Amino acid sequence: MKTHIEIIPERYEIAGGFAISRGSRTHAEVLVVKITRGRLEGRGECVPYPRYGESLESVQAQIADILPDLEAGASRRQLQKLLPAGAARNAVDCALWDLEAKESGRRAWQLAGIEEPRPLETAFTISVGTPDAMAAATAQAAHRPLLKIKLAGDGDPERIAAVREAAPHSALIIDANEAWTQTSYGPNMTACSQAGVALIEQPLPADADHLLESVSRPVPVCADESLHTSEDLADLRRRYDAVNIKLDKAGGLSEALVLAGRARAMDFKIMVGCMLGTSLAMAPAVLVAQTADYVDLDGPLLLTRDREPGLRFDGSTVYPPDSALWG
Repeated sequence: MKTHIEIIPERYEIAGGFAISRGSRTHAEVLVVKITRGRLEGRGECVPYPRYGESLESVQAQIADILPDLEAGASRRQLQKLLPAGAARNAVDCALWDLEAKESGRRAWQLAGIEEPRPLETAFTISVGTPDAMAAATAQAAHRPLLKIKLAGDGDPERIAAVREAAPHSALIIDANEAWTQTSYGPNMTACSQAGVALIEQPLPADADHLLESVSRPVPVCADESLHTSEDLADLRRRYDAVNIKLDKAGGLSEALVLAGRARAMDFKIMVGCMLGTSLAMAPAVLVAQTADYVDLDGPLLLTRDREPGLRFDGSTVYPPDSALWG
C-alpha cells in the first residue's frame, strides 16, 4: 500500500509573548508531519529549537532526506537509525505511532505497554521580566498549584522573592535556561532555598555543568539542555538530581519512553517538559508523563489558540488525548 508524507510548517501566536534568558518571541513555529497509508493518517508535531541548531528549514530538509525510506514503509525502529535525536525524528516518530495505533485499532498507550493514562497536573510558566512584572503575572496565576518561573541570571534573587510573595501557596519550579554563572550560583541557590523552591532547571550552561559536582544543591537540580537521550544519563548522575525529558530533544516518543525507564532505574527524579507547541505535540508526552514527578505540558495554555481538536485542560489539569487528536 502506497505511503504518502506531508511536511507542514505552522505558526501560532503566543498569548502576551514569551521570554526566557536567551530572548523573547511572539509566535510558536511548529512542523507537522502527516503519514498517510490508504485511508488512515498519522500525525506528529515538532518544534525546531535554535539552541540545538535547528530551524524549520533544517528540520524539513532532514525529513525530506528520508522520504524514500518512509515511503518504502520504514518502521519506528528503523527510524532511530535514519535520523539523529531531535525535532525531525520526533515529528516522524510520533506520526508513526499515531498511524500504527489507527492501523491496529489500539490506542498508543496499549502499543507502548503502559497502563491507561490518567489526568495530570501540569506546571504553568511565567516568563522572565522585571520583578514587578513577574509578580503581576504570577499573581494572576497564583491559584495554580505548580508554577514554572523563567529566570535570567542577574537580579534573580529579587525575581524569586517577588514571585514567592505573589504566589505564597504555589509550588515553584525555577528554570534558569543556563543563565547562572559560577559567581551567581551561590546567591541564586540561597534565594531559591529561602523561597522554598521545589526544583531548579539547568542553572549552568551545559558545557560548564561539571561545576555542579563540587557545589551544594540544597534545592534539587534538574538537567534540561544537558540531557537529550538515554545515552547522556551516566555522565549526569553526579551533577543532577532530576532530568527533564522532552520529545523534541529525545527524538520522539520511542526514545523518551526508554529514557524515562532508564532514568528511573538510576534514581533520577523525572520531569516531562515541552517546547512551545500545540496539543498535538503534548499528546504523546502525556504518555511519558504518567510516571513523572513533575509535569510541564502547558504549551497550549500559552497560545492564543490551540488546534482543534486539542487536549482538554481544566485549570492546571491536563487530560489524556482523545483518539481524534492523536494515538
